[in-house]
Amino acid sequence: MSERLINGLHHVTALASNPQRNVDFYTGILGLRFIKKTINFDAPDVYHLYYGDEAGSPGTIMTFFPYVGIPKGRKGTGQLTYTAFTIDQGALSFWMDRLAAFNIPFEGPKQRFEEKYLTFEDFDGLGVELVAVANDPRQGWANDIIPAEFAVKGFHTVTLHEASADRTVQLLTEQMQHKLIAEEAGRFRFEAGQGGGGNYVDVLYVPNSVKGLQGAGTVHHVAFSTENDETQLAIREKVLSMGFQATPVIDRNYFHSIYFREPGNILFEIATNPPGFTVDETLEQLGSKLQLPPWQEPNRGKIEQILDPIEPKVWAAPQR
Repeated sequence: MSERLINGLHHVTALASNPQRNVDFYTGILGLRFIKKTINFDAPDVYHLYYGDEAGSPGTIMTFFPYVGIPKGRKGTGQLTYTAFTIDQGALSFWMDRLAAFNIPFEGPKQRFEEKYLTFEDFDGLGVELVAVANDPRQGWANDIIPAEFAVKGFHTVTLHEASADRTVQLLTEQMQHKLIAEEAGRFRFEAGQGGGGNYVDVLYVPNSVKGLQGAGTVHHVAFSTENDETQLAIREKVLSMGFQATPVIDRNYFHSIYFREPGNILFEIATNPPGFTVDETLEQLGSKLQLPPWQEPNRGKIEQILDPIEPKVWAAPQR
């Protein structure tokens, strides 16, 4: 049996227009843990905000670059259009009530691949889904507002919106160790690693759909999990052998990364599981302080003056 190089999903990174509004949605409404407040290493005047489970485990991590005031993007081909999270089967009514209480329009429950789900958008229009499953053993972030049995557990699926799917499917199955497990109405579901939540990729074949336009409310890239530096280099060689232009390894402090564009032009990342988010904060302190890469520490005062203060807090649902 060949060595496992891809475990499943690691994180999804998207663009937002306002950092506090972004925090309000993902901690305030969805109840994810605010696990890291840092900066875009390539644009130090922009936050990089991370949300996830208690430890920021691979397969639970949603991250954002909130560029203040950037125009709204457009969903379409060449994009990851919907990021789905899992909830327990008995949590659908809770989330329908909670979304309604915050005046978040949603559709559903719908059914896909024998699973019920809700679909809605964040404050910037980013596509989000909650999928009710019976067999996800992961624990959501425990807080005083959302009961544990209703908490969001982590990723379920990402949907790749493709005008032409064949070469993307070839990449996923031949180089990235995914297997096709289901097909329905032009949607092809692939599974990596041990399967289950956080290990699914849906390729949605929509040849006549409008092309996506990057901006607020669109995904910047999707990252796949690999075990360590050695497995990352192995998958990089496989990707290079297929003719893709993969970057050298880049140190992102909390993981090491390589990047390349898949045939439909969606940016893929391969991210290592270690070292994780406790390299500069304890588990209890995650997200409590602005963390900077070492080369930016001399500029901390200037950076803190530029960035707007943000306050993560889980919101109690207003009475209706």
